[in-house]
Amino acid sequence: MSAVVDQAAAFLESRVPRGGKLAIVLDIDETALSNLPSLRANDYGFIIPGPCDLPRGPCGLLAWIGMARAEPIKPVLTLARLARQRGVAVFFLTGRPERLRAATERNLRGAGYEWTGVLLKPDALNTQSAVEFKAPERKKLVDQGYTIIVNMGDQMSDLEGGFAERTYKLPNPFYFVP
Repeated sequence: MSAVVDQAAAFLESRVPRGGKLAIVLDIDETALSNLPSLRANDYGFIIPGPCDLPRGPCGLLAWIGMARAEPIKPVLTLARLARQRGVAVFFLTGRPERLRAATERNLRGAGYEWTGVLLKPDALNTQSAVEFKAPERKKLVDQGYTIIVNMGDQMSDLEGGFAERTYKLPNPFYFVP
Protein backbone atom coordinates (compact mmCIF):
# COMPACT_ATOMS: atom_id res chain seq x y z
CA MET A 1 0.00 0.00 0.00
CA SER A 2 2.79 2.38 0.90
CA ALA A 3 4.41 1.97 -2.50
CA VAL A 4 1.18 2.88 -4.31
CA VAL A 5 0.50 5.84 -2.02
CA ASP A 6 4.08 7.05 -2.47
CA GLN A 7 3.51 7.13 -6.24
CA ALA A 8 0.32 9.14 -5.75
CA ALA A 9 2.06 11.56 -3.38
CA ALA A 10 4.90 12.10 -5.85
CA PHE A 11 2.42 12.84 -8.61
CA LEU A 12 0.43 15.19 -6.36
CA GLU A 13 3.62 17.11 -5.47
CA SER A 14 4.59 17.39 -9.15
CA ARG A 15 1.09 18.41 -10.24
CA VAL A 16 0.22 21.06 -7.62
CA PRO A 17 2.59 23.73 -9.00
CA ARG A 18 0.70 23.79 -12.31
CA GLY A 19 -2.30 25.11 -10.38
CA GLY A 20 -6.03 24.89 -10.76
CA LYS A 21 -8.90 23.94 -8.51
CA LEU A 22 -7.40 20.59 -7.59
CA ALA A 23 -8.92 17.61 -5.80
CA ILE A 24 -8.19 14.06 -4.80
CA VAL A 25 -10.91 11.42 -4.52
CA LEU A 26 -10.51 8.58 -2.05
CA ASP A 27 -12.64 5.50 -1.52
CA ILE A 28 -13.30 4.68 2.15
CA ASP A 29 -13.41 0.95 2.86
CA GLU A 30 -10.00 -0.71 2.54
CA THR A 31 -8.67 2.57 1.13
CA ALA A 32 -9.00 5.25 3.81
CA LEU A 33 -10.25 2.96 6.60
CA SER A 34 -9.43 -0.65 7.41
CA ASN A 35 -12.23 -3.08 8.23
CA LEU A 36 -9.76 -5.82 9.18
CA PRO A 37 -11.19 -6.43 12.69
CA SER A 38 -14.62 -7.08 11.17
CA LEU A 39 -13.19 -9.28 8.44
CA ARG A 40 -11.16 -11.32 10.96
CA ALA A 41 -14.22 -11.80 13.19
CA ASN A 42 -16.03 -13.29 10.19
CA ASP A 43 -13.14 -15.57 9.24
CA TYR A 44 -12.77 -13.29 6.20
CA GLY A 45 -16.36 -13.83 5.13
CA PHE A 46 -18.76 -11.03 4.25
CA ILE A 47 -21.77 -10.59 6.53
CA ILE A 48 -23.94 -7.50 6.03
CA PRO A 49 -26.77 -7.72 8.61
CA GLY A 50 -26.68 -8.65 12.29
CA PRO A 51 -24.75 -7.54 15.35
CA CYS A 52 -21.00 -7.18 15.58
CA ASP A 53 -19.41 -9.30 18.30
CA LEU A 54 -15.70 -8.52 18.37
CA PRO A 55 -13.29 -10.20 18.44
CA ARG A 56 -15.17 -13.54 18.25
CA GLY A 57 -17.70 -12.79 15.55
CA PRO A 58 -19.85 -12.78 13.70
CA CYS A 59 -19.67 -9.11 12.84
CA GLY A 60 -22.31 -7.61 10.61
CA LEU A 61 -20.90 -4.91 8.33
CA LEU A 62 -23.67 -2.42 9.07
CA ALA A 63 -23.17 -2.84 12.83
CA TRP A 64 -19.40 -2.53 12.39
CA ILE A 65 -19.77 0.72 10.42
CA GLY A 66 -22.13 2.02 13.10
CA MET A 67 -19.46 1.39 15.73
CA ALA A 68 -17.17 3.85 13.86
CA ARG A 69 -14.04 2.02 15.03
CA ALA A 70 -12.22 1.38 11.76
CA GLU A 71 -8.59 2.47 11.89
CA PRO A 72 -7.06 4.68 9.22
CA ILE A 73 -4.87 3.17 6.57
CA LYS A 74 -1.92 5.28 7.60
CA PRO A 75 -0.26 5.92 4.23
CA VAL A 76 -3.61 7.13 2.84
CA LEU A 77 -4.13 9.38 5.88
CA THR A 78 -0.68 10.87 5.20
CA LEU A 79 -1.65 11.44 1.55
CA ALA A 80 -4.90 13.14 2.53
CA ARG A 81 -3.03 15.41 4.94
CA LEU A 82 -0.44 16.22 2.27
CA ALA A 83 -3.19 17.14 -0.17
CA ARG A 84 -4.82 19.50 2.33
CA GLN A 85 -1.44 21.07 3.16
CA ARG A 86 -0.94 21.75 -0.54
CA GLY A 87 -4.40 23.31 -0.92
CA VAL A 88 -5.91 20.31 -2.70
CA ALA A 89 -9.53 19.44 -1.88
CA VAL A 90 -10.10 15.98 -0.41
CA PHE A 91 -13.28 14.12 -1.32
CA PHE A 92 -14.34 10.72 -0.07
CA LEU A 93 -16.49 8.78 -2.53
CA THR A 94 -17.98 5.59 -1.18
CA GLY A 95 -20.58 2.98 -1.94
CA ARG A 96 -21.72 3.21 1.68
CA PRO A 97 -25.37 4.26 1.80
CA GLU A 98 -26.37 7.79 2.80
CA ARG A 99 -28.11 6.46 5.93
CA LEU A 100 -24.64 5.68 7.32
CA ARG A 101 -23.37 9.27 6.91
CA ALA A 102 -23.18 10.14 10.63
CA ALA A 103 -21.24 7.00 11.55
CA THR A 104 -19.02 7.30 8.47
CA GLU A 105 -18.10 10.91 9.17
CA ARG A 106 -17.59 10.16 12.88
CA ASN A 107 -15.22 7.33 11.96
CA LEU A 108 -13.31 9.41 9.40
CA ARG A 109 -12.94 12.27 11.88
CA GLY A 110 -11.86 9.91 14.67
CA ALA A 111 -9.28 8.38 12.34
CA GLY A 112 -7.77 11.82 11.75
CA TYR A 113 -9.17 12.71 8.34
CA GLU A 114 -10.39 16.14 7.24
CA TRP A 115 -12.24 16.67 3.99
CA THR A 116 -13.99 18.96 1.59
CA GLY A 117 -16.83 16.51 0.97
CA VAL A 118 -18.05 13.00 1.71
CA LEU A 119 -20.12 11.54 -1.12
CA LEU A 120 -22.28 8.55 -0.19
CA LYS A 121 -24.56 6.46 -2.36
CA PRO A 122 -28.23 7.46 -2.12
CA ASP A 123 -30.16 4.91 -0.06
CA ALA A 124 -32.58 4.09 -2.88
CA LEU A 125 -29.96 3.83 -5.64
CA ASN A 126 -29.32 0.30 -6.90
CA THR A 127 -26.60 -0.26 -9.48
CA GLN A 128 -24.98 -3.35 -10.91
CA SER A 129 -21.54 -1.79 -10.56
CA ALA A 130 -20.01 0.85 -8.30
CA VAL A 131 -18.82 2.54 -11.51
CA GLU A 132 -22.43 3.54 -12.27
CA PHE A 133 -22.48 5.67 -9.10
CA LYS A 134 -18.86 6.74 -8.71
CA ALA A 135 -18.02 7.94 -12.24
CA PRO A 136 -21.01 10.35 -12.40
CA GLU A 137 -20.09 11.67 -8.94
CA ARG A 138 -16.57 12.42 -10.14
CA LYS A 139 -18.06 14.12 -13.20
CA LYS A 140 -20.11 16.35 -10.89
CA LEU A 141 -16.90 17.44 -9.18
CA VAL A 142 -15.33 18.20 -12.55
CA ASP A 143 -18.47 20.15 -13.51
CA GLN A 144 -17.96 22.20 -10.32
CA GLY A 145 -14.54 23.20 -11.66
CA TYR A 146 -12.34 20.66 -9.88
CA THR A 147 -9.53 18.84 -11.60
CA ILE A 148 -9.25 15.44 -9.96
CA ILE A 149 -5.54 14.78 -9.96
CA VAL A 150 -5.62 11.58 -7.88
CA ASN A 151 -8.38 8.98 -7.65
CA MET A 152 -7.54 6.12 -5.26
CA GLY A 153 -9.41 2.97 -4.34
CA ASP A 154 -9.06 -0.72 -3.61
CA GLN A 155 -11.42 -1.85 -6.38
CA MET A 156 -11.21 -1.26 -10.12
CA SER A 157 -14.82 -0.08 -9.87
CA ASP A 158 -13.55 2.80 -7.69
CA LEU A 159 -11.38 3.96 -10.56
CA GLU A 160 -13.13 3.14 -13.83
CA GLY A 161 -15.26 5.61 -15.74
CA GLY A 162 -12.81 8.48 -16.07
CA PHE A 163 -12.73 12.03 -14.71
CA ALA A 164 -9.33 11.78 -13.03
CA GLU A 165 -5.83 12.56 -14.26
CA ARG A 166 -4.34 9.59 -12.42
CA THR A 167 -5.78 6.52 -10.74
CA TYR A 168 -4.14 4.43 -8.05
CA LYS A 169 -5.31 0.91 -7.17
CA LEU A 170 -4.60 -0.35 -3.67
CA PRO A 171 -4.47 -4.10 -3.04
CA ASN A 172 -7.46 -5.81 -1.44
CA PRO A 173 -7.12 -9.57 -0.92
CA PHE A 174 -10.46 -9.79 0.91
CA TYR A 175 -13.30 -8.99 -1.47
CA PHE A 176 -14.31 -7.78 -4.93
CA VAL A 177 -16.88 -5.08 -5.73
CA PRO A 178 -18.08 -5.01 -9.35
